[in-house]
Amino acid sequence: MAVNLVNVENVSKVYGTRALLDGISLGVSEGDRIGVVGRNGDGKTTLIRMLAKLEEADTGRVTHSGGLRMGVLTQHDSLDPAATVRHEVIRDLADHEWAGNAKIRDVLTGLFGGLDLPGFPQGLDTVIGPLSGGERRRIALAKLLIEEQDLIVLDEPTNHLDVEGISWLARHLQVRRSALVCVTHDRWFLDQVCTRMWDVQRGDVHEYEGGYSDYVFARAERERIAATEEVKRQNLVRKELAWLRRGAPARTSKPRFRVEAANELIADVPPPRDSSELMKFASSRLGKTVFDLEDVTVQAGPKVLLKHVTWHLGPGDRIGLVGVNGAGKTSLLRAMADAARTEGEAQPAAGRVAVGRTVKLAYLSQEVGELDPNLRVLEAVQRVRERVDLGKGREMTAGQLCETFGFNKEKQWTPVGDLSGGERRRLQILRLLMDEPNVLFLDEPTNDLDIETLTQLEDLLDGWPGSMIVISHDRFFVERTTDRVFALLGDATLRMLPRGIDEYLERRQRMEEAAAASAPAAAAAAKPATERSAADQRAAKKELQKIERQLDKISERETKLHGQIADHATDFAKVAELDAELRELTGQREDLELRWLELAEDA
Repeated sequence: MAVNLVNVENVSKVYGTRALLDGISLGVSEGDRIGVVGRNGDGKTTLIRMLAKLEEADTGRVTHSGGLRMGVLTQHDSLDPAATVRHEVIRDLADHEWAGNAKIRDVLTGLFGGLDLPGFPQGLDTVIGPLSGGERRRIALAKLLIEEQDLIVLDEPTNHLDVEGISWLARHLQVRRSALVCVTHDRWFLDQVCTRMWDVQRGDVHEYEGGYSDYVFARAERERIAATEEVKRQNLVRKELAWLRRGAPARTSKPRFRVEAANELIADVPPPRDSSELMKFASSRLGKTVFDLEDVTVQAGPKVLLKHVTWHLGPGDRIGLVGVNGAGKTSLLRAMADAARTEGEAQPAAGRVAVGRTVKLAYLSQEVGELDPNLRVLEAVQRVRERVDLGKGREMTAGQLCETFGFNKEKQWTPVGDLSGGERRRLQILRLLMDEPNVLFLDEPTNDLDIETLTQLEDLLDGWPGSMIVISHDRFFVERTTDRVFALLGDATLRMLPRGIDEYLERRQRMEEAAAASAPAAAAAAKPATERSAADQRAAKKELQKIERQLDKISERETKLHGQIADHATDFAKVAELDAELRELTGQREDLELRWLELAEDA
């Protein structure tokens, strides 16, 4: 029988006049893998903070089992800005100690791309203070995963991770024995990792068995039973259900109820997009030419990101763009956007970007543009246009589009300055669509959006007639909204991947394996081409064991010296003598560690 780790009993939490959580009772047991979903502001983060005892409940109680070891990743880290990555993540362990730990090696490679932390100026010895929020978050996640816990609580763990990082994290959590409670908007990640779902809605929490796909099925069935026939037919959850059942059957490998009932529920739901009809409409709006890249080279300062790229973006093309961080995805979009903005005058470092005469581009960048903070939400949208044509005969007023994006009538009169980061992101997307573009560049559009808003955005894009490029680490969103995937693999080229993101991850893994295989070969080529005998290898192993014993003795002596220095703090002559001995030991330890690393490579 599974041991109960956390009990939440009749818990309530009120902010102002709004009850975020109202009489909630839940439990987390050994082996549970729980995903927490719900709209932004409905109390997901509050729920897990109370579960972790980081926040007090107004009523009710939260109890932990005795001796519970719990790791928590919050949205704001508590790292020491004056410390180094080494100190925070591996607690200043000697190189031979942490390098011999398989878990530490796996976490550092998975989250940072290598044991030497490529991308960090001084590797493990980089000081944390000047680092970006994304880099700090990866450090906090690495610190948590290296430790042993009974329960891990994660708030948006996939933020600032690329597709490969998210894939690694999912694999890592699948084999980890710790129980898990995770808030995330990444639906692919939820499907891979979770076996239960908590849906936080209007002060209550609905529990579902299974991952995200199973949750969508169960929620659609629940809403079908509760709704009238006509409302049921219009429900967006059924459209997403149809996508999950038809477009991505691999997601439904572990359903918890009758698949026949799910199939019956979506029998009359059409495919998400009528691609041929949209292509026809897009061609009439855009003509034959949208963007043509001829032998283009893209640079960021002196660094060449892409070279000799020839690529055609046609009318109605819906492209997903994936690649390693720093490969040039955003730079490529910027080069194309600059050419469109200047009517072809601004060109990349080499080659040419030709832009169609009828192109009307909307570019959603990763930065949230500044708006007058005194404007109301509705006014900010109406400044762009009063009504919008979204294709397929769908026309909406500014107010209706606001409601579609989660701004109800009351929220539409909120000053822009009072909006959260996620709400500002929604408003930014809304204003872009309101301008009726015929080409969309979306750079990380899913940042700060909850699952319900993502579903609404996907529905709008289903009928949007134009060309589109999406850069996103949200695998579900890319697969759901685009028809083809192109990749930047870090070798300055752009490639189409017929099998999409699965093929991208396979190619990246092969590249990493080839690089790992070539490294020892290159090192061997640099040495004399003599085979090490079995006797030499045995001698190296003996010397390694001897060095490890010496390092242990030095460590014990250093600990004693630190204690003696503290005891004789007022005797300056004695302190100087002890300090000199300590420095000598430190030099010996560094020499031994260097020799240990040399032998470890050859043993």
